[in-house]
Amino acid sequence: MPDPGFSPPQSSPPAAAALFGDQVPASTHADGTLPALPSAPLPDLERILRGPSGLGTASLHLARREEPPGLSELSGLSEPPDPSESAATEAPAEALHIPGLYYHPVPEPDPARVEEVSRRVKDWAVDEVELFPDEWEGQFDGFSVGRYMVACHPDAPTIDHLMVATRLMVAENAVDDCYCEDHGGSPIGLGGRLLLAHTALDHLHVTKEYQPQWAQSLHADAPRRAYRSAMDYFVQQSTASQADRYRHDMARLHLGYLAEAAWAQTDHTPEVWEYLAMRQFNNFRPCPTITDTVGGYELPADLHAQPAMQRVLALAGNASTIVNDLYSYTKELASPGRHLNLPVVIAEREDVSERDAYLKAVEVHNDLMRDFEAEAAELAASCPVPSVQRFLRGVAVWVDGNHHWHQTNTYRYSLPDFW
Repeated sequence: MPDPGFSPPQSSPPAAAALFGDQVPASTHADGTLPALPSAPLPDLERILRGPSGLGTASLHLARREEPPGLSELSGLSEPPDPSESAATEAPAEALHIPGLYYHPVPEPDPARVEEVSRRVKDWAVDEVELFPDEWEGQFDGFSVGRYMVACHPDAPTIDHLMVATRLMVAENAVDDCYCEDHGGSPIGLGGRLLLAHTALDHLHVTKEYQPQWAQSLHADAPRRAYRSAMDYFVQQSTASQADRYRHDMARLHLGYLAEAAWAQTDHTPEVWEYLAMRQFNNFRPCPTITDTVGGYELPADLHAQPAMQRVLALAGNASTIVNDLYSYTKELASPGRHLNLPVVIAEREDVSERDAYLKAVEVHNDLMRDFEAEAAELAASCPVPSVQRFLRGVAVWVDGNHHWHQTNTYRYSLPDFW
């Protein structure tokens, strides 16, 4: 099937207006006033925005403009949907609705792209990496990863770009399911398994005597086969800096897995803040952090490393991950063993009912979302660089798409009867 072409961006109107319209923050103070935006770039950005100086360096400057670019200037992206057309972005009637949850509806992902990505990723999973036995096919299909990734990356220029994110998403879930969760996972020995799997992303550099044994180990089980193959495709599409960024975020993810496993082995329920610390690592961050690779451009490493950008990414990952806690709540309660999620931890540590704990978790999510949007708006106003503007918009779109997939994936998720 030919590439169906570029899908219109799917950012929510409130977020897009805050980030890329008039640069107005998405949240307000208690008295209804807007937080002030900085009138000049953040101090840490001044050197980067100023760029190199001296003979022959004029062409090396990142930006030479007084105002941040408008949305239409960012690599030809079109404007977001008009708020008056909200009916076009309402979730389907059968979608799950959590009362009080703060989110932005998005249009349904392009069905032609969804169909093609779904076909290609299943061929890859079955034929290239032998990811799952036949009896798991229904679960693989029900995950709807093609629909997920098309919703999260509407600015991907081609199907090949979308496939980079889709393979990585499938590989990450294979590691989680087979090493940590209910498809053979266990906290016992998890560190060793994760370390060896991580070498598929961050290759082992060893003597010639031992290199063949390591290379052969990458085919030893489905998670390692998936990591190796997905990463091989990724490095073909990404720059060296983007690949190193991804490896770093995957190390963060694996550290979070290990903390949760350690608590499981000692039957420890963390304090709420401790749980949130674990979830800042065991979370979705590796997915939105590659939004520039999937979009076919690069956020320069110096700009990605800025503390303000790192905070935006952390808040985006944290909010997206608490969404998962909320929608997977009943699924996890029905699964074997004890699963930690934010409502469970709040209920035990703050001695409140399950319902009140769930509603408190909704509030935590909402606060994270509003902080994310305010911080992203502030950074967008402070750093008038096209790649920064586009990257921030891509992260916001990813957050919205991630929620849409959770809300509409009724194969996997259901809600508690608290209302």
